Amino acid sequence: MTYQVLARKWRPQDFSSVVGQESTVTALRNALQEGRIAQAYLFSGIRGVGKTSVARVLAKSLNCENGPAADPCNNCPTCTEITSGADLDVLEVDAATYSKVEQVRELTESLKYGPARDRYKVVVIDEIHRLSRQAFDALLKIVEEPPPHLVFIFATTEVDTVPATVLSRCQEFHFRRVRPALLAAHLRMLAEKEEIEASDTALRLISRAGEGSVRDSVALLDQLATFGSGKIADEDAAKILGGVGATVHFRLLSSIVEGLSQEVAAVVDEIEQEGWDPRHVFGEFLSYCRDALHLALGAEPADIELPEEDATQLAGLAKEAGYENLLRLLHQLLGSESSVRRSEAGTLAVEIAWLRAAELPKLTRIEEVLAGGTPPRGAAGRPPEKSPEPPRRKPSPPPLKSAVEPIEQEAPVVEAEPGPVVTAPSDSADPDDSRIQEFLVEVSRRRQPLAAHLQESLRLTFEDGLLSIYTAPKDQWLATALARGNNRKILEESLATIWGEGTKWRLQERGDLGPPVDTDPAPDDDEILEHPFVQTALDIFGGTARAIKSDDSKEMP
Repeated sequence: MTYQVLARKWRPQDFSSVVGQESTVTALRNALQEGRIAQAYLFSGIRGVGKTSVARVLAKSLNCENGPAADPCNNCPTCTEITSGADLDVLEVDAATYSKVEQVRELTESLKYGPARDRYKVVVIDEIHRLSRQAFDALLKIVEEPPPHLVFIFATTEVDTVPATVLSRCQEFHFRRVRPALLAAHLRMLAEKEEIEASDTALRLISRAGEGSVRDSVALLDQLATFGSGKIADEDAAKILGGVGATVHFRLLSSIVEGLSQEVAAVVDEIEQEGWDPRHVFGEFLSYCRDALHLALGAEPADIELPEEDATQLAGLAKEAGYENLLRLLHQLLGSESSVRRSEAGTLAVEIAWLRAAELPKLTRIEEVLAGGTPPRGAAGRPPEKSPEPPRRKPSPPPLKSAVEPIEQEAPVVEAEPGPVVTAPSDSADPDDSRIQEFLVEVSRRRQPLAAHLQESLRLTFEDGLLSIYTAPKDQWLATALARGNNRKILEESLATIWGEGTKWRLQERGDLGPPVDTDPAPDDDEILEHPFVQTALDIFGGTARAIKSDDSKEMP
């Protein structure tokens, strides 16, 4: 007797044998039991998840001598003939060979006649999206109003290309990808019945390589069993499935998170020398990084489709690298995935993507800059050896103009270490210097840019419940910042935190002993200027607004 591949030998013959499509199976069983038979069904989903198999089981359930029943008996002549493909009343048509309108018209003419023996005449059209537009049009009439003895079952992997006029005449069932854990359990059952020796790790690798397709996974199991003469070793599984092994992935990931570009290039050279497909290796590395991300989130090594020793090793690396760094790494690699897939120079594209990823640990995170400019840190949390350069003093902005426009100025340099900058030295000592420093720290905690403005003033003094902020003559930089309602509110809240409620403040040029500035907001334009959208725009572009114009002015506010 000739050998029969496992994918055909273990093809589902009843609804109970279908893997991973519980919702579809339940709906079809209930319809059969209640006699609610539709004139057309549409099964959609990726390859190898059971669309055609379920169509055959449904045809058997409709025409079984004991039916219609929730499951066919698989013993009567009708069931056995449908299984072997010899039943005259069950037609299986490949849409690729029936794509012409003339062929579809001939088919529909033959379907007007009743079944030769069975209860229903069932037409299964596989890959229906391959039909031409004219062929779809020729099929519409009989699908919408078929004879009572006719049932259509359509199957497709590209449901988006099926016309809406056809979809509206069908009951649609979407076949999902099968979960790796469920696939591994199904493969374990087949391995035991076929007397194939395979570890749980090898079966998990096969189910993962199958990408949710039962047929592909069973075919891989068959191939590996043939390679190992009935035994599937973990090393053989990794080799046959085209993988480079967890050791290479671990070297590559550890080199990237440490920023070791030379080691990354060495791994790429090894991949090229061994003749591995760089695009396939890139995809495997994405999955490996995803496992590391899950481990960093708290997943157990036993939940990862890797050998126990490799999973434990990866868990240690993931914990050291950190969730945020791994998330950034995956984001950048996914951004390079399309260029790697399309590039004719696959090895070079992969090498560039990985070398770019190795530069991530050398960059300063935007969160750290916004929080106060902490120095760049590696994935393992080590600061650089060189200390950051001291900040440069920002020059005063030019005098304000009479129109609302952004102020052109040199961008301020963010200091490398967090916390407030020490105020500029003055010609007289501050009687409450330590409290002023606490005040600056409080402002810095609430809004770092405002603290930078205050720290660059000529002098801060506090006396008799009044904070005096001295600026250089004609220096409007700090005045502009404090004109914004949010900054004013933060300043007053910080004052209340350090010196208590009722503390006043005033802004004056050096030598000006005039009265304190009015800290109450203006009744008119300030309400508009304090709007969050306006404040955000001013903060981003470093501008100022001094006039509000109505819409009929046709000018930009």
